[in-house]
Amino acid sequence: MAKDLRKLTLLIVMMLSIQSIYSQLGFSHEIGAFVGPVAFQSDFGVRSDFETNSGNTGIAVGIVHYINFSYRADCNCYSTDTFFNDHFKLRTEIAWNKTKLEHFGKWVDDDRTTPEADQLRAHTGEAQNWDIGMQLEFFPKSIRAFSAGAYSFAPFAALGAHFVSFNPTVETSYGLPGGINNLDNFYNPWNANSGGDPFISDEGGSTWSVVASAGTRYKLTVLSDLFVELRWQYYFDDFIDGLDHKLDSNKANDWNLWFNFGYIYYLD
Repeated sequence: MAKDLRKLTLLIVMMLSIQSIYSQLGFSHEIGAFVGPVAFQSDFGVRSDFETNSGNTGIAVGIVHYINFSYRADCNCYSTDTFFNDHFKLRTEIAWNKTKLEHFGKWVDDDRTTPEADQLRAHTGEAQNWDIGMQLEFFPKSIRAFSAGAYSFAPFAALGAHFVSFNPTVETSYGLPGGINNLDNFYNPWNANSGGDPFISDEGGSTWSVVASAGTRYKLTVLSDLFVELRWQYYFDDFIDGLDHKLDSNKANDWNLWFNFGYIYYLD
């Protein structure tokens, strides 16, 4: 954990340095916050199953900061009219999400009475993550025109990378002694196919993720916007949920979908 904190601190310092450089160049700033549901796609449940996707949902909150290249705070004037300045913003974000996890789908239906079904029903968990990172947002329409009130909506798409500090929780109520330390309390095929590798872990760690989103801003006032976005986030680790089984159904690392509602205020 101490190593993860050092990485997080270093990343924050680097991001603040980048923002300081842009501030010295005179670009203006925006700050905001968002909240919304997150659907966690993990090794829990059945892949591409609606009950799994709708059941394993949680909450996400975050604060955001934008560098607005189209306007200069040092002179209260527009910057040089280039395509980049008028169509891109740099977004920095710190966010937290939490999702309670359990197994859904055909393998835990009421008509299944095998020990394996009972092991799945007894197994629950929680994914809890802190994110910090940057995204570059692209606005197809003119940022200057939107700021001036020429239109009410400004759609955008974004791509970026986030550093993630994860801290999963693993629980089982299956009856054998030892709790989560007794691997026989978990789904037998996982243990049989693990080859001796860990497939259950409640240890925290850190990793990187790629994020991509699409959404729109709505001009609320001259100095404020509302925004809504749908975000996809893919982790470069499969223990975000505390489970990494080796069955053929495990096709990818953990990932999630966010649906965020937010508010943005223009500082300069």
